[in-house]
Amino acid sequence: MRDHYQEQLDELANRLADMCDRVAAALGKATHALLNADLQLAEEVISEDVGIDGVRDRAEEQAFALLALQAPVATDLRIVVSAIHGAGDIERMGDLALHVAQAARRRHPQPVLPDEIAPYFSEMGRVGVELATKAAAVIRSRDLAAAAELETDDDAMDDLHRHMFTVLMDRDWDHGVAAAVDVTLLARFYERYADHAVAVARRIVYVVTGQMPGPLTV
Repeated sequence: MRDHYQEQLDELANRLADMCDRVAAALGKATHALLNADLQLAEEVISEDVGIDGVRDRAEEQAFALLALQAPVATDLRIVVSAIHGAGDIERMGDLALHVAQAARRRHPQPVLPDEIAPYFSEMGRVGVELATKAAAVIRSRDLAAAAELETDDDAMDDLHRHMFTVLMDRDWDHGVAAAVDVTLLARFYERYADHAVAVARRIVYVVTGQMPGPLTV
């Protein structure tokens, strides 16, 4: 019975890690669609979001079943509770990738971003995908040092996000209000995506140590 119970806990963790891999792929595709006005790839991200939502539903169902049938305590209870919260964070990451893809579709066949802005979003996409991939690895390994690295990696996304406001406030901005709104919203999507990846890593720290490392604001 104990072996089966442990297998269920491991399956739950693996399901969350797989979700992280899926939202990493989603953001990678959405960023490519954004930068290249690739309608087909944008549509692919949009259609695949339903699958990510379904994985979250199954993870939550499994977690609630474990709570009801196994009455977990101590570390096991932290795993289950963190899985419920973590599934929400990861699903939200998928939604944010979806929003990026929708922006690419909405402006197609025109590019969403001015040429001089595109490299910053390319870097945001790279950082976001890396954060989600690292979050998946942290879920599988419960490596506290790796979890802490996500906090540092997130600083790069925060810097890029802040820089966008500097660009938008520059007197030489001549791309109009619509482009400014697009850039503001998209930068926010990437910044929030990164925040949710960090939240997932923090929940792993909680699983291992029993203490949450600082307030979660996402």
